[in-house]
Amino acid sequence: MTIHQRGGRISPQPGPSRTQNDPSQGKQTRETDGAAFDDYLKEAESGGDDITLSAHAKQRIAQRNISLDATERQTLSDAMQTLEDKGAQDAAVLRDDAAFVVNVPNRTVVTALDQAEMQQRVFTQIDSAMTV
Repeated sequence: MTIHQRGGRISPQPGPSRTQNDPSQGKQTRETDGAAFDDYLKEAESGGDDITLSAHAKQRIAQRNISLDATERQTLSDAMQTLEDKGAQDAAVLRDDAAFVVNVPNRTVVTALDQAEMQQRVFTQIDSAMTV
């Protein structure tokens, strides 16, 4: 590449110019079957279920080392469906090792407690409880 300086300006090398949005530079949004990559990423992060973890719940699950794998998320989702069918709004879903306070209509886990904390806490502002 040769650079010529004329009047304080650097002239580009002659040849085809490439713009920032040129697809040949690899900046493309690729879609498969009409769904964008972002949709696939969100589904993978959620484990394919239809529940949401609030920021507070994510923090508590991490701090308290509560396991929540894909099978456990599906169990929680099924529990929320059962609670919704019964008309619950805010509920406590109890496992042997953890408890989750959930907002049923929004299908959101609000917070999570481990087994030690379950014995020290009183659940308030819930209208239902379910064991799984």
